[in-house]
Amino acid sequence: MQMLVRFVKDQSGATAIEYGLIAACISVAIITVATNVGSKLNSTFTQVQSALK
Repeated sequence: MQMLVRFVKDQSGATAIEYGLIAACISVAIITVATNVGSKLNSTFTQVQSALK
């Protein structure tokens, strides 16, 4: 019974999970921004290419 109580009160794993979730959210945000910037850059370079022809 004491082992179960110690397991329930242990918070060390929760912190690691929280940091993992934060890192995952930041990664998703970076990927989203990079994708949007990439498509906008592609559009800009296509316009420049068309203007130079």
